[in-house]
Amino acid sequence: MNSTPVVLPDLTGRTAVVTGANSGLGLETARVLARRGARVVLAVRDEERGRAAAADLPGETEVRRLDLADLSSVRGFAASWSGGLHLLVNNAGVMAVPRSRTVDGFERQFATNHLGHFALTNLLLEHITGRVVTLSSGLHAAARRINFDDVDFERGYTPYRAYNQSKLANLLFTLELQRRLTESGSPVLAVAAHPGYAATNLQSHGAGAVSRTLLTGIGNRLFAQSAAAGALPTLYAATQEVPPAGFFGPRWLAGGAPGPSWRSPAARDAGAARRLWELSEERTGVSFPLRG
Repeated sequence: MNSTPVVLPDLTGRTAVVTGANSGLGLETARVLARRGARVVLAVRDEERGRAAAADLPGETEVRRLDLADLSSVRGFAASWSGGLHLLVNNAGVMAVPRSRTVDGFERQFATNHLGHFALTNLLLEHITGRVVTLSSGLHAAARRINFDDVDFERGYTPYRAYNQSKLANLLFTLELQRRLTESGSPVLAVAAHPGYAATNLQSHGAGAVSRTLLTGIGNRLFAQSAAAGALPTLYAATQEVPPAGFFGPRWLAGGAPGPSWRSPAARDAGAARRLWELSEERTGVSFPLRG
């Protein structure tokens, strides 16, 4: 399906980091940002695949290794950063994968989709001058709350329960990050976006052959929009005049012009957002670096 294009400003002289930029939404986001003049850093787990993707992009690009499921990799990426950073796009993620733990001992979806980006954002924040855009999902609404008593789902794990919780965490992170930025007097904006239903390889790694077939086969062919169209809400959030802590997506599930998106009551819970932040600091050992 076609979506109304987002008219981007000239981004010459600005630097953007896009996580998970070797394929899907991240690659399409990087492509458009580079086309508009930004220097784009593709932060990817597999550098070989990242270089292959970058070879097909216009403008100035760079590939750096980043494994969000490994906090030592996140720290290494941030420690090597120098200079300004206008835009951080927290795009990378895993979806509905079988239960497993990261090298740091955390449930993989919560760790990759939330904790890794939480640590990366805070470690880079002193360099950021523009925006932090974090990718969530409409499926955040299926999580009624963060399971603070068992965030790793030691009991009752299912691939989608864990995924939905991680996407709710993305929105609560954005909410509390913006509160802290505003309180510190920082002009940086924290916003979130979701692609609707886009045809990418994200679903292909999910648990269960039936689920993979329905999502990547039938669903992607019949109902999904393209990855390029799915990237439009991210680009909208990254470049348009938007309110702090805003959440943006396509007008319809599988397409339409990007704009403000509905979020669940659980995703607007300021108390839960603060509690999640404290838990995330404890787990990552990373804190908000700015002071008013």
